Amino acid sequence: MTNEQALKFEKTIKYVSWVATVLAVLMYVSYIPQIQANLAGNKGVPAQPLVAALNCTLWTIYALFKRDRDYTIALANFPGIIFGLIAFFTAL
Repeated sequence: MTNEQALKFEKTIKYVSWVATVLAVLMYVSYIPQIQANLAGNKGVPAQPLVAALNCTLWTIYALFKRDRDYTIALANFPGIIFGLIAFFTAL
């Protein structure tokens, strides 16, 4: 692979990481309708959002505490902690 090809590849991967970040945030924001239904008395199953929140917590810790911090991974997973926990507690 030439230097120019390597640079193009790195640029492409950077765009992929940001698209993935946006999609991850949207995935966790999609908990809002479940949270609203939970608060209205139509309780959902609390296990899935709890597992998602724990998974996102581990990924955020990993991203922030590894030698070369990866803010993209942290940013993508942080909303999952918040919305996952809210969905979990409102489902109880």
